[in-house]
This record gives sequence, C-alpha cells and structure tokens, in this order.
Amino acid sequence: MALIIVLSVFNGFEQLIVSLFNAFNPDLVITVEKGKTFHYDEFPVDEIQSIPGVFVLTQVVEENALLKYREKQFIATIKGVSEEFESMTGLDTMLVEGEFNLHVRDNPRMILGAGVSYYLGATLNDRLNPITVFLPRREGNMAMNVEQAFNSRAIFPSAIFSIQQDFDTKYAVVPLEFARDLLDYTDEVTAVEVGITPGFDVEKVKGKVKEILGENFLVKNRFEQQELLYKIMQSEKWAIYLILTFILIIATFNVISSLTMLILDKKKDIAVLHSMGAGNKLIKRIFLLEGIMISIGGAMLGLLLGGLISWLQQEFGIISLGGGGGTFVIDAYPVQIKLLDFAIVFLTVIILGLLAAWYPVRQISAKYLRQKL
Repeated sequence: MALIIVLSVFNGFEQLIVSLFNAFNPDLVITVEKGKTFHYDEFPVDEIQSIPGVFVLTQVVEENALLKYREKQFIATIKGVSEEFESMTGLDTMLVEGEFNLHVRDNPRMILGAGVSYYLGATLNDRLNPITVFLPRREGNMAMNVEQAFNSRAIFPSAIFSIQQDFDTKYAVVPLEFARDLLDYTDEVTAVEVGITPGFDVEKVKGKVKEILGENFLVKNRFEQQELLYKIMQSEKWAIYLILTFILIIATFNVISSLTMLILDKKKDIAVLHSMGAGNKLIKRIFLLEGIMISIGGAMLGLLLGGLISWLQQEFGIISLGGGGGTFVIDAYPVQIKLLDFAIVFLTVIILGLLAAWYPVRQISAKYLRQKL
C-alpha cells in the first residue's frame, strides 16, 4: 500500500512538473550543430512544414542581455519569437498578471518572468519608466567607448508569467524583430521551434526532421531539452521504491517467523501425513503454498487500499499541501495512478513472499517426518 501511494504521488509531481515545463518548451527545438546562429532564409522551411504532424514553426533568437528598470539592473535571457509563437506555446496559461501581447498598437512589448520582474522591481502599471535592454554590438569596441559598444532599446512589459524558478528568473520574451534589431541581425535565428499536432508520434516526426536537416543540426524533443531534470526525477522515484522495498524485506520476516512457528506446531501432523504416504516434496509444497497465499493476500489487499487512497486523493484532493492563500501551483498533493506501478509492486511482493516462504520450508527435516505420535 505504501509503495503504491508513494509511487503515485511521485507520478503526480512528475506530471505536474512536465506540464509546467511543456508550457514553455516546444515539442521539438532545432539548433545548429556548430556555432550559434543560422540563416532562416536558407532553412528548409517548406520541407519541414510538409511533414505530417508539423503545424507550426517559430523563429527564435535568444541572447543574454542586461535589463535596467529605474535604478535596478538584472541579467536575463531575452527570447525573441516570431508571431507563430503564440499559437504554439502554453505560456498564456501561466500568466499571473497582464495579457499575452507582444505588440500593442504596433509597439513591441515584453513578457517578463516573475523572477526577472521581482529583481527589477518592474510593474505593469508604470507607463512612464520602460525597461531598457542592453546588448553588445556585433562590432562594438568597448575599450574605446563603453556607450557605443552596446545597443539599447526601451520596451514596456505587457504581462508577467510564472512557470518554474529556472524559467521565471531567466527569461523575458520579446518580439523577434526587437531582438534582431538589438543584435544587428537580419534573418539569423538561434533556434527554430516546432509545434506538433496532438495525436502524432513526436519521435517519428523528429526522425523525419533529422533526415531533412542532416548532421549539421540538432533536433531535441521535450525530454532531451530537460534531460537532466527528467533523469533526476526518475532516479528519485526509484530510490524511494528501493528504500520502501528494503522496509518490505524486513516485514517479510513476519512471514518467515509465522511459517517457522507453524511448522514447529504441526510436527505431529507432518508425521501423520508422512505415515499416510505423503512425500517430503508434498509436505513442503503445502507449507510453501500457505506462505505464498499469505503474500498474495497481503499484496492484493495492499494494492486495493493503495489504489483506493490514491484515487480518492486524485479525485478529491483530501490531503492539501498546506500553503494556503494560493502559494503553490496546486492546492493538494498531485497523484497519477499507473498500472505499471501496480504490476511492479505486485511482482516485488510475490518474489519476496516466495523467498520468505521457501526459507522456513526448506528447514523441514526428516526427523519431522519420522515424528512419533
């Protein structure tokens, strides 16, 4: 029961984190193998868009920049995106303030991460003091004149998003032309993000994209974009599984002791069965089956209770996180029930139960079979 509940909660947190990251990360992201930028005009846009399942391509320019608001400064990553970004991203569902607008009356607008907004002290209500973005000129000479070594543009924020700390304290989303203007780019991009129609196999689409692009480009799915995070989550889940399995191993000593006492108590009955013609293997099989029945009964009861508690938490959120006041993204512990977890736990319990039953049964010696009545 404990294994099912803990694994289901870990599944819930994993699903929550993945959903948060997926609001920002695209289905596929294409970057150049060597270097930093590539020319979009030379990119095989039509070929990739003709792949079944691909419904949108978004041009992206990312670069670290210095943001200044009044007297405060902060280094963040500006992410310049084309107009297609809005139809592909789920960022508009993660806004805590404002509206998802990259242009207002043909003027560029910035969407700030909550952490960036906090460090700058920027608000959406200040229409007198814009945020100034500084980026080095491509051919600037800082040794001669610091001011001439940087491009700077002023921009007002239109919204603030909150996804996860890594994103919130890093990104500020701006229109593509605004980023290109600061970087003195023409058609260069640092990445192309691919949106895939729901229901299509991402890996198949990825394979076809790689066939078209060849070895000069890298194509990453959502797992590969956050590979370290996903590996850490899986490692934590199975570490907890192993810890609880060790506790389960200790608990199986109850089965061993119960069968041992039963065998000692039934010495005369063992002798009677033997005298009636029952062989050593048959007698051992009787006690072995009893030990397995104990394990199966406990396993089924534990799976039933664990599944029921997990379902109640999933449907009704009985146990809350206790933050109150909307501190957390969710109010209750997230739960996701997976049949694979039930199969793994059941198999684990049965194997341990079989070993626990086998050990005392093998101790039935010939002297029990010859026990005098």
